[in-house]
Amino acid sequence: MEERKDAHGNIIKERGKEVFVISLVVVFAIVLWGIAMPASFSGVANNLFNYLTNNFAWFYLITMTLFVIFCVWVALSRYGKIKLGKPDEDPEFSTISWFAMLFSAGMGVGLVFWGVAEPLNHFVNPLAIEGGTAAAADFALKTSFLHWGLHPWSAYGVLALALAYMQFRHDKPAQISSVFIPLIGEAKARGTIGKTIDILAIFATVAGVATSLGLATLQVTSGLNFLFGVPETDLIRLLVIGIITILFMISAITGVDKGIKYLSNANISLAGVIMLLCLVIGPTVLIINNFTNAFGMYFSNIVRDSFKIGKDSWYGAWTIFYWAWWIAWAPFVATFIARISRGRTIREFIGGVLFAPTLASFVWFSILGTMGIETGMGVAEEAIAVTETAFFEVMQYYPGGGLISIIAVVLLITFFITSADSATFVLGMLSDKGNQNPSAKLKITWGVIQSGLAIALMLSGGLGMLQTGSIVAAFPFAFIMLFAMLAMMKALKADAAVEGIVDIDKVANVSVDHMDKEELAAVEDA
Repeated sequence: MEERKDAHGNIIKERGKEVFVISLVVVFAIVLWGIAMPASFSGVANNLFNYLTNNFAWFYLITMTLFVIFCVWVALSRYGKIKLGKPDEDPEFSTISWFAMLFSAGMGVGLVFWGVAEPLNHFVNPLAIEGGTAAAADFALKTSFLHWGLHPWSAYGVLALALAYMQFRHDKPAQISSVFIPLIGEAKARGTIGKTIDILAIFATVAGVATSLGLATLQVTSGLNFLFGVPETDLIRLLVIGIITILFMISAITGVDKGIKYLSNANISLAGVIMLLCLVIGPTVLIINNFTNAFGMYFSNIVRDSFKIGKDSWYGAWTIFYWAWWIAWAPFVATFIARISRGRTIREFIGGVLFAPTLASFVWFSILGTMGIETGMGVAEEAIAVTETAFFEVMQYYPGGGLISIIAVVLLITFFITSADSATFVLGMLSDKGNQNPSAKLKITWGVIQSGLAIALMLSGGLGMLQTGSIVAAFPFAFIMLFAMLAMMKALKADAAVEGIVDIDKVANVSVDHMDKEELAAVEDA
């Protein structure tokens, strides 16, 4: 272990390579278990997942709703004007690039994968409603809004805000454990407790991203087969993931301000082109009407839907599964969002992380969901039979749908790359003492590991198992995120009260961790 002194002269032991090594051992042990004994792994993971969804559904619902409440509160509170950084710092990235990067990391491939498939699933098999009806269509869009709206982005926002605050206001390492310093002190946060938290974060990131890489590869190859007749063989899948691995590692090595930023901007541009083309060739007026209707239904029912649970297996298969999955993704997405948010005020941060991407998701699902629903019950049933090709299946019924499908495959690949390179960057940070610019060697190592795991699990049919396993393993992270919320509140109040400062306008203009006696005197005299 390396040692350093904190601001008060106390000796803090840094973890060096311990987190990296232990994380590798944990990841490989679990994955080898899944590959060598798939029945055993699947049985344990599924039993644990079913236990959690049956007995802790209430906990997921309350926790995710608390995240929404906290984000809205902190944005509207007097703390909203505090800057994540020094008072005179400007944002590191332009607003458009910042949004493009956080949106690509937070949703990315999932939006293309589920943009058509989820609304159609709810349209064909709605909860307590006859499928294929107008009521089912309303339910389909409203429910898609719920699963991809304020709740997932609030989960990301809570942890990302706490991380950014500790990094840029208090100069702490870019690790999840740093969030706990206000609660347990820096020595404990850098000790066994913090080490455990960071290892869990790395496992959740590796498992979640490896699963997504495998699923994205399946959709890319399915799209190529659907459009061009390219055979869906293991060799083709290996070629796809191999080429994309090379591309995302190049992107990750060039850094956030080059490869990741440029690709994220390309993602938003391509997604915008798809939405515009679909709006033109699709039932335009109906799309706008459905957006307006679903938007109103979402907000008029948000309190009831946020706490709604029942005996029907639908809840565990959809809402509770999603809430668990977003929590599993939170360590990766939140760490990345925090990394790119220096110089933003808290209010600006919440606006960009919570409200803007929620609105973008609503527009996306309104357009694609309406187009899918309008093809009719027969096509909808056929489309959801193979989720990977649902998007392409629907597009063939519209003029210009072939062009849109080709653009969608390109978008899948660019989203694929940005998710992987962002995750590689984050894994480098988490396993390198919170270094905001980890070494190229470390990023390459994690990139190879992620792709290798995705290939192994894809070929062995273990992607679903790992996804379930990552959700189960991430259950403790819900508690970590709740404590992060408490730590953030404590840090805000402590900073506001430091040395008798109670005026938030004064605190917002002073970098609390760097106050010397002259700064304190100047603030108190102001």
